[in-house]
Amino acid sequence: MLITKNESIAEMEVEVNSRESVVDIKKNKQKKGILYDLYFNNKNTIAELSNSLHISIPSITALVDELVEEKWIIETGFAISKQGRRPAIYGINPNQNFILALDINTHDTRITVLNLKNEIVFSQVFDLQLKNNPSFLETLFQLVDNVVEEKVSNGRNIIALGVSIPGLVNKKTGINYTYKSLNSQDTSLGKLIENHFNLPTFVINDSKATAFGEYHFGLAKGKSHVLSVNVDWGIGLGIVLNGEIFDGASGFAGELGHIQVNPDGVLCNCGKVGCLDTITSASSLLKNIKEGLRNGQVSKLGEYKDSLETINLEMVIDAAQQGDGFAIDIIHNIGLELGKGLSIAVHLFNPQIIIIDGVLSKAQKLIVNPIEHAINKYCLTDFKEDLSIEISQLSEDAKIFGVHAYVVESLLKTA
Repeated sequence: MLITKNESIAEMEVEVNSRESVVDIKKNKQKKGILYDLYFNNKNTIAELSNSLHISIPSITALVDELVEEKWIIETGFAISKQGRRPAIYGINPNQNFILALDINTHDTRITVLNLKNEIVFSQVFDLQLKNNPSFLETLFQLVDNVVEEKVSNGRNIIALGVSIPGLVNKKTGINYTYKSLNSQDTSLGKLIENHFNLPTFVINDSKATAFGEYHFGLAKGKSHVLSVNVDWGIGLGIVLNGEIFDGASGFAGELGHIQVNPDGVLCNCGKVGCLDTITSASSLLKNIKEGLRNGQVSKLGEYKDSLETINLEMVIDAAQQGDGFAIDIIHNIGLELGKGLSIAVHLFNPQIIIIDGVLSKAQKLIVNPIEHAINKYCLTDFKEDLSIEISQLSEDAKIFGVHAYVVESLLKTA
């Protein structure tokens, strides 16, 4: 069959468009690589970017010029040079693109907006508790809509959302197997949020988010073997193994709070009895404090005996730091039991450092000392020689920074 002139031209145009498409894909991949290096690795001169990404100086220069024109990056100054012209330094533009991070837990919900330099430009905690019912999602959507409209808009371009949430989050499907009502049949929470806001959305387990934050910006930076303990309203464990966040087969690794420590203990929310969660979480701390006061325990917090529901975690920690024996004993016992559980993890993973994160990290030495005592008692000596136990310097922001880093990595990682 003869090919007509028009058919031949059409085929040639398809081939040219295909070549252009391949070129565009390669260029976009290289641009992502530049942004990734500026965010994670702080490679900020043309020469540094060229060496890191193995792209020629002329090509990097052209790509950087395009990113500057598109307002992704800006020139921030000049590097020190012994001779010749000082090279320009480039950095992420802090005023152009933003990520919205949701920290959802059983106590409240925090909505935070960060720029691509990992700077918080807005953050607020709302009295929205994670519950296993469909109405939660509707309320969450309304809250986020209100925040974006009233607090965030102002010319800011939200490019993606990140969600930190407790529970068993399948890394492949995004389905949360703990809070099943937040999924819609086979549609994950992340996909439901993505469909509502029409923005890329990435969901990560809260303890893994905390480990992400510590690994990139906190005490775990530069370390290959780390345990990040999220001592929050539940107990979670983020694991850095050989320099990478360890997920496990389905993404469930790190559920330290659900190892059994007391076969005759109380029923856990997971349906099993005597989990570590039931005796070491912030929720269990408040429960024990209120039970003690109800039974006549002497304490500075006794003045709230007739209004126990007004007692919060900050009040308990403050009382302990002021020398209240009852509050100190409760926190001390939590630290001992947590240390026992961590001793198992130390023998399994042989970490360089254990980082204490989450709301109970505010107790500082009051919780670290008994953890250290338990590890000294229950761990083999050789495991303790190169092990340090530290309170997070990022505190509760570790989780937010981790969500942010997870979103940026998901958007920009090219291999």
